[in-house]
Amino acid sequence: MTNGHPNREEDFELYALGALEGDEKREFEAHMASCSDCARKLAEARGRVALLALTAPQLEPSAAVKKRLMQQVRQERSRFDPANAPGKAEREEGYFGNWWAGILVPTTIVLAIISGVLWTENQNLDRRLAELRTDLQQQQQQFQESREVADLITARDTMIVPLAAQRGMPKGAAHVMYNEKMGMLMYEGELDAAPANKTYQLWLVPASGKPISAGVFTPGADKSSHFMMKVPEGVKPAAFAVTLEPAGGEPQPTGPKVLVGAVS
Repeated sequence: MTNGHPNREEDFELYALGALEGDEKREFEAHMASCSDCARKLAEARGRVALLALTAPQLEPSAAVKKRLMQQVRQERSRFDPANAPGKAEREEGYFGNWWAGILVPTTIVLAIISGVLWTENQNLDRRLAELRTDLQQQQQQFQESREVADLITARDTMIVPLAAQRGMPKGAAHVMYNEKMGMLMYEGELDAAPANKTYQLWLVPASGKPISAGVFTPGADKSSHFMMKVPEGVKPAAFAVTLEPAGGEPQPTGPKVLVGAVS
């Protein structure tokens, strides 16, 4: 029991089947008396057990099974009621043989198996549901990004700034789309791979003040890069530049300019 609650979901079915014993059973019953949520789960488990008991087929056990069962019954009854005569136990054997061994024993086994299967299926469903939630969140994020790209491209006040390669630097070309009101920036371009332990960093150079980092990136195998960034709204750019910086980028530009584009 964890914080009083059963550790295993199948404990409800096992209790309903009478399979819990000793301290485990007493703790379970004490908790049921004070926890409405667990009491509801127990009621549901009892309903499932009752339903499955009604639908279970009546099976006729073998003579050996009957004999072993009745031996156990007689031994248990003798422990609690020594006055029982053998003849009475034999008469009861016919009664138990008709329904106890024929229904309850196989039904209990079937229910235990089904309870285990249901618990396993429930765990699988929970995992699948978690995966679906993750997929949905990813799809929602992708949809939001696609909508932001569409809004940025179609907005009349979005500016497009070409970036030209600088002499002696890695070859490439790119452009930046920027919307001041939306506070959004999109970079698209191609560049040769950066030298070892170096990375490219895009900067928004405002009309006044220090450059603002707009993202660190590494070109893919096809030398292309594409990303969007949110930048402070209301910033008026004078230019955009890509510099070569130590891996991970820097708070302010320290390396040579690779691509530069002035805002006209």
